Amino acid sequence: MAAAILRAALRRSRPAAAALLHHRPLPSSRSLPPLPSLGRSSPLLSRFPGSAGFVYSTVADESTAPVKPKGKARKNPMKQSRFDFTKVDAALLPTVILVGRPNVGKSALFNRFIRRREALVYNTPGDHVTRDIREGVAKLGDLRFRVLDSAGLETAATSGSILARTADMTGNVLARSQFAIFLIDVRDGLQPLDLEVGQWLRRHASGIHTIVAMNKSESLDEHGVLTAAAGEAHRLGFGDPVAISAETGLGMAELYETLRPLFEDYMFQLTNNGLNQDDPNSEAETEAHEGDESKLPLQLAIVGRPNVGKSTLLNTLLQEQRVLVGPEAGLTRDSIRTQFQFDNRTVYLVDTAGWMERSGKEKGPASLSVVQSRKNLMRAHIVALVLDGEKIAKSKSSMNHPEVLIARQAIEEGRGLVVIVNKMDLLRENRPLFDKVIDAVPKEIQTVIPQVTGIPVVFMSALEGRGRIAVMRQVIDTYEKWCLRLSTSRLNRWLRKVMSRHSWKDSATQPKVKYFTQVKARPPTFVAFMSGKVQLSDTDIRFLTKSLKEDFDIGGIPIRVVQRSIPRKETVKSNSRNTGPRINTRMRTDKRTTVCEPTTS
Repeated sequence: MAAAILRAALRRSRPAAAALLHHRPLPSSRSLPPLPSLGRSSPLLSRFPGSAGFVYSTVADESTAPVKPKGKARKNPMKQSRFDFTKVDAALLPTVILVGRPNVGKSALFNRFIRRREALVYNTPGDHVTRDIREGVAKLGDLRFRVLDSAGLETAATSGSILARTADMTGNVLARSQFAIFLIDVRDGLQPLDLEVGQWLRRHASGIHTIVAMNKSESLDEHGVLTAAAGEAHRLGFGDPVAISAETGLGMAELYETLRPLFEDYMFQLTNNGLNQDDPNSEAETEAHEGDESKLPLQLAIVGRPNVGKSTLLNTLLQEQRVLVGPEAGLTRDSIRTQFQFDNRTVYLVDTAGWMERSGKEKGPASLSVVQSRKNLMRAHIVALVLDGEKIAKSKSSMNHPEVLIARQAIEEGRGLVVIVNKMDLLRENRPLFDKVIDAVPKEIQTVIPQVTGIPVVFMSALEGRGRIAVMRQVIDTYEKWCLRLSTSRLNRWLRKVMSRHSWKDSATQPKVKYFTQVKARPPTFVAFMSGKVQLSDTDIRFLTKSLKEDFDIGGIPIRVVQRSIPRKETVKSNSRNTGPRINTRMRTDKRTTVCEPTTS
């Protein structure tokens, strides 16, 4: 009966009844392609289905289409690029800067591009989380490019304010960018500030190819709001926008298809200009330094309390205005990581936010900054603890409680520590106070951190640039000590001399060290293998550690000495005088009885 009704419905061309009998839903607007040309709408509507201007096919039309095979629907993969970006040196990759007004999702898109949560992301409509330029290598399909995360632009900011300084910094980095992604919040619609940012881009970045991305469109992809938003985005004058969601990853395939031909044209132009896309120098340098760990890239973290000059120190070391500086306390929020060369050595600098005591009352970006600063301390090789020389001169102590915590945590984690006393230019006129600070700081550091002797202290003025070379030389010297490796033969010769000059209470209770060896570097770790029952006491370990630092000149870094006992081999005494026959017992068993039969051999 049902089959007869179905045939009758198909003969009368009733597609709705046929669809109901087949238990198949009517096609939605998302499953049907738009017409190639629309009379009353712009060509932009072809990117955003779901508007009233689209003409959809009926079930009868769909019935004439070829039947798709059963199974899970497979997503259409991205087209692969004709250019292999993975073999291109990072310095030659195309550079994309993310711009827009505050709180449109630039940092969230930056994190999605680099596939890590490095930039702070927090919903603060009335505040600016990002204040500095953050740089990273982005991965989008098989594309590789450098991406810059900038601060939110506000053209109405007063001169000299934080917003005005961030806008100037963004304008400075536009000179080394070839492309720009202009983000707008599609949920708020096109705001007047978006139009002002668009005018600012045309004025400062006329030679940069700009792409408009409508962010936060994950909740609007099934409605006709995107079509209206796309029409508004055309007022910016940068062509067709791309609907994306930095939080969920929606629209990344469309963004890939937009960026791929632009990047390919850019790389082909570089190739035609004679620039080599490979980086043989870096590969040769890596192979040459594989055996010497001290020549590997150095990770340097600049930490300290707020407003002690950490960002000024980073700009001084880089010889450029890389991060935002000013008299305001807590100006840095993100931990900014940058790279530079010093004496043919690659150094990665990390400027962290001001280290504050965790009272549990931090909220918003301040709490995220504290957590991020602690993470960068764990990743660093050398920690540069910055102190305020002016505050030391006015106070009775050189280091406050948070600074002592930083120094102790760096030593406990096995990191090299360099103490930098900044703002010494403010004490130059008062010579007695200047000399007092220089004399008091090393003594107090040795008192606060007694387990490590000889921690280097450098006095400088980051604002004037004095002491920049001294800081880097001390950092590299500490890093080379931190990567030191000593041979076992050299250590055992040293051990015999050290054990002979050590005063033991009783020779019978003297620990017997069979041999002494280094098992790892970064930091140097040594193992004393003991052959007797007597173990090294804490006093003996401190004596060995002190002797290592003095005899091999590796002071100022944490050194670890552990001990292990060598198990004795069990010896079996055999009676060689017994020459008679040996009696072996052979066991014969079954399920019920056990019989022993002696045999003579």
